[in-house]
Amino acid sequence: MSGAIESLSDFTPYGWQPAKLSDVCEIQLGKMLSPKSKTGERPIPYLRNANVQWNRFDLAEVAEMDFTEEQEVKFKLRPGDLLVCEGGEPGRAAVWGGEIERCCYQKALHRLRPKNGAVDPHFMMFRLWLGARLGEFTDSHAQTTIAHLPAVRLKNLRVALPALPEQKRIAGILKEQLAAVERARAAAEAQLEAAQAFPAAYLRNVFATPDEADANRQPLGDVCQLLPSRSIATAGDTEIRAITTACLTESGFDPAGIKTAHMWSSDAEACVVSPNEVLLARSNTAALVGRVAMFPGEPTGTVASDLTIRIWAREEVAPQFLTAYLSFLYTTGYWRERAGGASGSMKKITRSQIRALPIPVPAMAKQRDVVNNMNTKMSRVRALDATLRNELQTIESLPESLLRSAFQGRL
Repeated sequence: MSGAIESLSDFTPYGWQPAKLSDVCEIQLGKMLSPKSKTGERPIPYLRNANVQWNRFDLAEVAEMDFTEEQEVKFKLRPGDLLVCEGGEPGRAAVWGGEIERCCYQKALHRLRPKNGAVDPHFMMFRLWLGARLGEFTDSHAQTTIAHLPAVRLKNLRVALPALPEQKRIAGILKEQLAAVERARAAAEAQLEAAQAFPAAYLRNVFATPDEADANRQPLGDVCQLLPSRSIATAGDTEIRAITTACLTESGFDPAGIKTAHMWSSDAEACVVSPNEVLLARSNTAALVGRVAMFPGEPTGTVASDLTIRIWAREEVAPQFLTAYLSFLYTTGYWRERAGGASGSMKKITRSQIRALPIPVPAMAKQRDVVNNMNTKMSRVRALDATLRNELQTIESLPESLLRSAFQGRL
């Protein structure tokens, strides 16, 4: 973490006054609730930890529980109350705006209510947000986040406060700045989602509307060879690096999915994967069965278990073209409908199904054109993907930078 602030509790900008949080806010932990409380006599909506997000409330699912009249008076929320998460992400907070007319809160939340108008709740919310990002609610010795934020720790929290009008000014600027950050994040995430959807869209454009050159279809088994694969064996005498479904992605082979396992030596020798083999997930969940990628040759010595079908394209078919077509089938849900297995169980594709699968076999020049165009476009997509991920990392760092400036008195 960069910047001048090392400990928020020890830093007081010029003209700001140090205070203990309990001196300027009434702090009330929520009510312990249990299913026995739900009798239906006085059902009242109440907020839980999951309803409180950073600087906002998620009210899609609001539970109800019975509160006595006395409990309702004690735990009912008023506009301007600041709710702070005790667990999950300690310090996560949002200011209640009266979104539900009659609403309480449960034990997992602290309610902060400013005393005598000394504190702007949004200013304090941003103060807690920065404290959470700087690890103020983290055990300094173990360097692990505490399981919960106890009331005593919150009450003893040291804060620095400028005059109330200055608090409101700072909070107003931060609201605008952080809203702009959120808009930038949403725009970058939408662009990234579009970039990630491009490979499937491109494959549909190429293969969904066959032309005359694509009319020549042959069973895959006539133009390709299916190579052997063997089972992983816990008691096997040879340690191997096994290719898993995680290696097979729409953007290519990902070596990060390789896992160490054991296999009998005679089996391992028979299923070492060679460069340009096309690998297809034979057995997996309905969403992942049929995933495919071409093995680029690295790392050497890796093997394919019997969960993977190994396909060697003969001279009539370019392996990258075959990979592209099989990826097209996967992205369109072809194998989800045809793989065997009961609903909800692991789905399986048989080697017989693969051999009988009709695949387009246009002239080699046509195949190379498809592959070259695809490689050019995918290269651009990968570059865009990397740019957008870097942009999102930068955006992710902006809130802390903006909050630091504000609480260093530089806003």
